Amino acid sequence: MSPILIAGLAAIFLAVVLGFAASGLLAAPPQGVARSLAAMEAMQTSAVSLRDQELAKPFVERVLEPAVGWCVSLGKRFTPDDRVQRIRRRLDFAGNPAGWDADRVLGVKALAALLGLALGLVLPPIFGAALPITLAAVPLACLVGWYAPSLWVYQIAYDRSQSVRRELPDALDLLTISVESGLAFDAALAQVARKTTGPLAAEFFRVLQEMQIGTGRVGAMRGLAERTDVPELKSFIGAMIQADAFGIPVAGVLRVQAKEMRIKRSQRAEETAQKIPVKILFPLIFCILPCLFIIIIGPAVITIVQNFTQRGL
Repeated sequence: MSPILIAGLAAIFLAVVLGFAASGLLAAPPQGVARSLAAMEAMQTSAVSLRDQELAKPFVERVLEPAVGWCVSLGKRFTPDDRVQRIRRRLDFAGNPAGWDADRVLGVKALAALLGLALGLVLPPIFGAALPITLAAVPLACLVGWYAPSLWVYQIAYDRSQSVRRELPDALDLLTISVESGLAFDAALAQVARKTTGPLAAEFFRVLQEMQIGTGRVGAMRGLAERTDVPELKSFIGAMIQADAFGIPVAGVLRVQAKEMRIKRSQRAEETAQKIPVKILFPLIFCILPCLFIIIIGPAVITIVQNFTQRGL
């Protein structure tokens, strides 16, 4: 090998070594003042980048979510634990609306109370009310705002319970026909859930889903009883649990339960009809009869007054 080639290879090797050494020196951490300056620059850069990252977040994530969390903590502070459990129970009766839980209800209660406080302070002076009226309106508006979400949840639960009570007799009739035609109880329950609509069908679907994931029939039916406050449905579930425990034929139990549900529906209709005269009494006295008196006696009174006026009496 020629000396020129050897010298060239040595020069290339030396250049590579010197290049790696130079890159290592450049990448080495600075010493002394240079290190302090680099640290300060890094801190300023990180602070600016964190601020930019915070401002780049959506308005909902930056402002609304912390405000909602503060309202939830405020609602929990003024709500006893037993009241929170009652709200959860009432949400179960309402069918657990999507996106609603006990924390959200407490947050809405606190927000509504603050809104009522603001309206109680602002609206009375705008309409020229005196100071005592304003002082009375502020706590009243706060109470209305605090209890309004609970009343809303109660109304949803009540409407749902009434809907379940109305749908139950027809669903039991269809369930009885399906079982007597040869279907098993689970298949008949699935048939009823597919053929009907409403909260009762949704509850039957949930029972079937719980049974599919491993929950026993008795446990799934008891869960259905705990999620509702309809006495007729609880009576039906209790009869089915007893039939399953003692080996009683399901078709006979369903036939008896369907007959009882039809009788109870007729009794509720008769009870509602008997309440109508009592409920209509006060509107009749204070709203309808005064209008009738004005329409019937008013023209006669006007004629009598005109006759006496013309005769100078």
